[in-house]
Amino acid sequence: MDLLNNDNIKKKKTSFNILSNDSLDGHKGYGAGTLNLDNVTPVFVDPAESDVFVDMGALHARSQVERRIKFLKEKDKVPNGKLYWLVWVTILHKDSKPYYGGVTGCEMTVDTEIRRGYKSLPEHVNNMDKSLKGKLIVEHMDQKSRHLLADFLKNHNEAMWNHSEEELKKSLLK
Repeated sequence: MDLLNNDNIKKKKTSFNILSNDSLDGHKGYGAGTLNLDNVTPVFVDPAESDVFVDMGALHARSQVERRIKFLKEKDKVPNGKLYWLVWVTILHKDSKPYYGGVTGCEMTVDTEIRRGYKSLPEHVNNMDKSLKGKLIVEHMDQKSRHLLADFLKNHNEAMWNHSEEELKKSLLK
């Protein structure tokens, strides 16, 4: 009898849980420490085309920009890559009103001709986490991209824009 037969071995699967409610609602058991991604939105800024768009596929690195692209860790190996900014935008609440609370930008370049791109996965993950915690990281983005993002956020929901912190508005509009 073959003990290594795949039928006899059951693989233990682990999964990442995304819960839509409070993961600690009265207990500290199953679900403790999971992330709630309900209020974070991946927004792409394409400065070359002056375009800004939402692509929820980016939550799992499956956006239209990322599809069929092999990402490399070295930026110089994609010299003709088109610049995109993946911006994690988190909606928070104060005074029972929603506002743009966490906004963090991550650089990404894509060369569709050679199907290669550059992105730093640790930076993307860390910036998503910082956005969820209400941080603002946009100072490394070029001015045009920041202005495109500001216009997009303002036009998307002017009330949320008006309720947002002045620091966010100043950072995006400078």
